[in-house]
Amino acid sequence: MNFLNPAYEALLQRIETAAKRAGRTVRLLAVSKTKPASAIRCVAAAGQCAFGENYVQEAIAKQRDLADLELEWHLIGPLQSNKCREVAAHFDWLQSLDREKLIEPLNRFRPVDKPPLDVLIQVNIDDEASKSGCALTAVPVLARAIAGAPHLRLRGLMAIPEPTPDLGRRRQAFQRMRALFDELRQGHADVDTLSMGMSDDFELAIEEGATMVRIGTAVFGKRSERQKT
Repeated sequence: MNFLNPAYEALLQRIETAAKRAGRTVRLLAVSKTKPASAIRCVAAAGQCAFGENYVQEAIAKQRDLADLELEWHLIGPLQSNKCREVAAHFDWLQSLDREKLIEPLNRFRPVDKPPLDVLIQVNIDDEASKSGCALTAVPVLARAIAGAPHLRLRGLMAIPEPTPDLGRRRQAFQRMRALFDELRQGHADVDTLSMGMSDDFELAIEEGATMVRIGTAVFGKRSERQKT
């Protein structure tokens, strides 16, 4: 099956244009939650290799179906403690680490024949009660703990700012994340990834420092009513 999605091609062009303006390379993480393995296979055929999933069991099932492809799997949803073993064994990246208690089991369960698990600290940048992520003040402690775990590798930060229609407020959130990212890089040599920006604000996020954007709809198309439930 050929993957013919003009919206996807237009998205890649918009990311490239924004990245050139910002003077940095920006990676696209295709958010594939709720999408079947067949859809991921089509997108992979177009050259996309990194995919983001919210739910561990759903992702592992897709990984089995797509084992013949060399794909990079990111967990971007909240991580429960009882899923640490599976995440450590089956994912390449964890973008949603937000508390210290997850670090020891992730490190312990990471298979020794795999490279270290790449980890982003998720920051609750707008201090929303309903959203996962740590406080800004917790980042240094988490960073040191991750850096001390030999089977984990701290790569940077992730955030999902409040979805306000006020783009000025979103810009301020992105700017706070960029400042925090720059500070983190000073003490951790492997830190190179600032994951922020989604379908409706990724160009703004790139302008303010994002090195990775997380987008689903423009890659796979709009979800059906059945998928939305």
